[in-house]
Amino acid sequence: MPSLFQGQPNKKRLLFLVLMSLLLISGALLFNRPEQTKVIHVSFPNNHVIKAEVADTPEKLLFGLAFRDHIPVDEGMLYIFDESSAHQVWTKEFRVPVDIIWVDESKKIVFVVESASPCSGDPCPWYGPPPQNARYVLETNDGFVKNSNIELGMQLKFILRM
Repeated sequence: MPSLFQGQPNKKRLLFLVLMSLLLISGALLFNRPEQTKVIHVSFPNNHVIKAEVADTPEKLLFGLAFRDHIPVDEGMLYIFDESSAHQVWTKEFRVPVDIIWVDESKKIVFVVESASPCSGDPCPWYGPPPQNARYVLETNDGFVKNSNIELGMQLKFILRM
């Protein structure tokens, strides 16, 4: 049986192959595009709100806010652990100090560390564990806890924004 392109010039074959390649690549990009970063707005009872990036990938859980030169005001990162426990965190390769807030399953603040220093050497200090088990850890700008009058026992609300 004769080929569809038999006897046609090489330019048409090449054009066909290029078009098919582009179609396959664009389809792969369309169906395999990365997920958008999830953001949860963490609302405090004194009307302060932190726009928190969710640490929901192995990379974000491992590195968190490391390697960032700046954390925008009223933004941070929320670590959501599979279970409540005495979770500890560190500031390995952070470039700016942060405030760290531990929150239990009922979304009450159980522990706070202010001005946790960045660490680029070894060993780096661990922060925590909280006196009570926590399910969430929120890292914010240095000074947020003091400037926003954050206190132990405050009841937080998490609002998922799509």
